[in-house]
Amino acid sequence: MTELPAIAGWNLVSVILLMLCVWPFSLVRRDASIVDIFWGLGFVLVAWLTFLHADGYLGRRLLVALLTTVWGFRLALHIAWRSRGEGEDRRYRKWRAAHGKNFWWVSLFTVFGLQAVLLWLVSLVVQAPQAAAGPAHLTWLDGLGVLVWAFGAGFEALADWQLAGFKADPANRGAVMRSGLWAWSRHPNYFGEMLVWWGLYLVALTSLRNAWTIISPLTMTFLLLKVSGVALMERDIGDTRPGYAEYVRVTNAFWPWFPKREG
Repeated sequence: MTELPAIAGWNLVSVILLMLCVWPFSLVRRDASIVDIFWGLGFVLVAWLTFLHADGYLGRRLLVALLTTVWGFRLALHIAWRSRGEGEDRRYRKWRAAHGKNFWWVSLFTVFGLQAVLLWLVSLVVQAPQAAAGPAHLTWLDGLGVLVWAFGAGFEALADWQLAGFKADPANRGAVMRSGLWAWSRHPNYFGEMLVWWGLYLVALTSLRNAWTIISPLTMTFLLLKVSGVALMERDIGDTRPGYAEYVRVTNAFWPWFPKREG
């Protein structure tokens, strides 16, 4: 029986190697933002490597691997489609400008290396339930986890689809998306993504020994709220989107809720 520490160790090596392989392409393209496409695919890699090496209950291993694959591939395809013809994302352009000619090697550690470590840390909740000795059957927690995951994944996908449709209309250039799920939250896609990871955590909790994997959804929630998600996106968006200040006043940043009255 392969123990979780060994599986996790090899998975860490694997995601580091994945990012090391992607990094040279970012140098050729002068586009570090391609790392975002491989963020979701990295979780898929970890899920199936764990599936192959873990000895936990087959049904749960397959369940976790499939849930992770659906989420990871959809996210990767969405980012690839969204970024086509757009060049490097503005977040990475700022880092490139700040580091100048040194960015080519700085990006190896601050972009690709850091994302590899964070990916591995968040993916512990994908690895642990596959390696758990039991229970050797699906439980109500598996079902609840799938429901939370499905709601989150659907919420995220719908928010991305609505925003893509809005941006595709030239008449909306520079305007603020305030309809659909975006009327209830300024970042409904991030809210949905958070639920995906708490759903997987519920699956992991089928073995109470995996309670420690709460570090994974907590890390993802922190990243979405304080680092690469809400906080980063809103840092200067008000300077480029007229009416965004009013949108902020009437709409929650993250948790969906009824919009406040304007005026």
